Amino acid sequence: MTDVPHETIIPDDGLVSRRRFLGRISLALSGLAAAVVSVPIIAYLLSPLLEAAPDDWRDVGLVDAFRIGETVEVAYDDPSSLPWAGQTARTAVWLRRTSASGFTAFGLNCTHLGCPVNWRPDAQLFLCPCHGGVYYADGSVAGGPPPRPLRQFNVRIVDNNRVQVQTRSLTQTISQA
Repeated sequence: MTDVPHETIIPDDGLVSRRRFLGRISLALSGLAAAVVSVPIIAYLLSPLLEAAPDDWRDVGLVDAFRIGETVEVAYDDPSSLPWAGQTARTAVWLRRTSASGFTAFGLNCTHLGCPVNWRPDAQLFLCPCHGGVYYADGSVAGGPPPRPLRQFNVRIVDNNRVQVQTRSLTQTISQA
């Protein structure tokens, strides 16, 4: 008996074998499933680059509700929040009335790692309790790790004697010290 390898000869009549057909169908369906899953994820990740958060004016109260020289925390609804954000959709700024018609608004978050800062009226300082950041009353850095001053927001008084703050989405950069 001779040892001749047996080769299966498939007649080439233009037909695709069942195995090859099912393999191609399986690949096509897997690719379709991957596209269906990945397109929304990619759209979610790229949406901040394609659609910037709106800079809306938010009403924070009547002019007469704020005393000259006093710094208070005022809360408002974040315009860039998502419908399911819940309580995190509420944000705030530190608002100081500087004169009869002048206001200054500072961001609530430390420029180091985004922790909320506290206003200490007796010391006239903003303090970050997380990492020891200290800011002067004008928002400039007094000490600690913050790389930049507190963010300042535009403030206006509208015709009906109401104070409004122009909101911006929170952008945070982590400094490498």
